[in-house]
Amino acid sequence: MKKVDLLLGIFVTGIWGANFSVIKLGLGALDPFLLTSLRFTFCFLPLIFFVKKPDVRLSIIALYGLLFGVGLWGIVNLGIYLGLSAGIASLILQFSAFFTIIFATFIFGERISKSQIAGMSVAFAGLISILAVTDGSVSTMGAALVIFGAICWSGCNIIVRKNKPANMLAFIVWSSLFSAMPLFLITFLVKGLEPFHGLLQALNGMAVFSIMFQSYITTIFGYWIWNSLMKKYPASSVAPLSLFVPVSGLITSWLVFDERIAFGKIIAAILILSGMAIFIYAKSIEQYFGDRIARRDPPRSGAP
Repeated sequence: MKKVDLLLGIFVTGIWGANFSVIKLGLGALDPFLLTSLRFTFCFLPLIFFVKKPDVRLSIIALYGLLFGVGLWGIVNLGIYLGLSAGIASLILQFSAFFTIIFATFIFGERISKSQIAGMSVAFAGLISILAVTDGSVSTMGAALVIFGAICWSGCNIIVRKNKPANMLAFIVWSSLFSAMPLFLITFLVKGLEPFHGLLQALNGMAVFSIMFQSYITTIFGYWIWNSLMKKYPASSVAPLSLFVPVSGLITSWLVFDERIAFGKIIAAILILSGMAIFIYAKSIEQYFGDRIARRDPPRSGAP
């Protein structure tokens, strides 16, 4: 991966980590599904009138929109609403990196090296260790919902990798239409008209900031960059970058909500970062040790 693309990927994942705290700010005023539906409404309005439909079948755009809007962010927002802290949600969602790589192995035949498996194992240990936290920031139901969201995110990554839309901005804008409409319907079916009646009163400055940040910074900008990387590089090279999200998520949650970063969380974050580094630089690590072994044991000529 080119250095500029690597830096862009890390920058975007830093924004995504902060986004979990921004979501929690919005949930203080709005229903989780209504907040998510408003996020995607502003992603496609008014841009959909100025951006041509992408060169992908409408069924694929709709599937991506459903997985991304409802399966990923609608469910993740519900998990946070049910008590999961912003920082812990950002950690658990990173299971998506592993699901993406596993799916890509079966669908695209991408090879996973031994060093990459080692990196995944280290990062996986960090994610598992967070479930042992007992400071009240981990909700079992919330954690299960976010894991489901991680599976949906991996599905989104595979859709992009397989279809490779030429215009990523158009793909995000049009797919947001298929995110927003089902979310409005779910809000109505679950809560009736109640969330809509008090919408104008609930839209305080913090809620508006949350919606705008999620719409334009996190989704339009962030996923434009991310999906462009997914189209350009193998999934096994891009997906691990998302493991930086929890580091940003924990720091932001500490700054905004004074979430206690206990020793166990610090160890988990270190394991995740270490695993990400091993995974990203797996080829360089293998080449380095391979060259050292070759210099130490040069091939012998002649009969034994």
